[in-house]
Amino acid sequence: MNPELLSNIAVPLPPGRLVTSDEGDGDDQALWLSDETVSAELWTRIRDEHPRSGLWPLLLDALDPNDGEFRPWGSGEVFPEQMSSPASHDPADLLAQWWATYTAADEDDDRLDVKRRLAVTAPFGQAWPDLAPGRDSAMNPDQLASEFVQAFLAERPQTRLGLVAAASGAEALTVAGWSGPCNYDNDTAKLSAVLHDWEHRFGARVVAVGFDTLHLSVAAPPVSERDALLVAAEHFAFCPDNIWQGPRPYTLTAYADRIAGAHRWDFWWD
Repeated sequence: MNPELLSNIAVPLPPGRLVTSDEGDGDDQALWLSDETVSAELWTRIRDEHPRSGLWPLLLDALDPNDGEFRPWGSGEVFPEQMSSPASHDPADLLAQWWATYTAADEDDDRLDVKRRLAVTAPFGQAWPDLAPGRDSAMNPDQLASEFVQAFLAERPQTRLGLVAAASGAEALTVAGWSGPCNYDNDTAKLSAVLHDWEHRFGARVVAVGFDTLHLSVAAPPVSERDALLVAAEHFAFCPDNIWQGPRPYTLTAYADRIAGAHRWDFWWD
């Protein structure tokens, strides 16, 4: 990130610093990080200036906000040099490939294990159901994102502001070198490709990101039972822990019920 970009923002910034990857050469900063929490109004004003400034705002959460390091952001546990380009990945192919991986029966599985595994992803089982249709919405995605920022800051008052030289929130995760899902895939550009597609199909906006968590506002969520199931399948492929380690029951259908009509999507990777 070019430090000169910070001067493109008209609104005064709070105290902060540029963050360099602890595995980089020290010459390229991944992002700018505020020293303290900020207001929802500031986030919105910076987001509105994005077309001119080129800097995308993210709310950044920490693994433990009280440990002093503010991991992974303050500690430099970001790896932009390891990421590919989101444009080089097809989101539909990625989701289908991940689905096949997470629904495959292990050679050590017995019949009961296979039955349980298929019950999680019923009614689709191992068959990838393809992408959910997108929806138009009367809601303004950016306005909804601003409202979500306010709610998130109320939940996590120690959240800080991050600025990334990126075209969108989806791309910002790759540019910043976030590696939250590294136990499943260590190339965040693949997730950015899917998120970019969700930005268009569902009016999703990347609002906040933590050590291994991700939070989106969604202007046009699925409403019908069938569409919610299809989106649930995409979420399982994107982040299987949302179902494997989410609220009971651990099934796609139960998860679909929870996200139908919901204007917020949260993800967590173990």
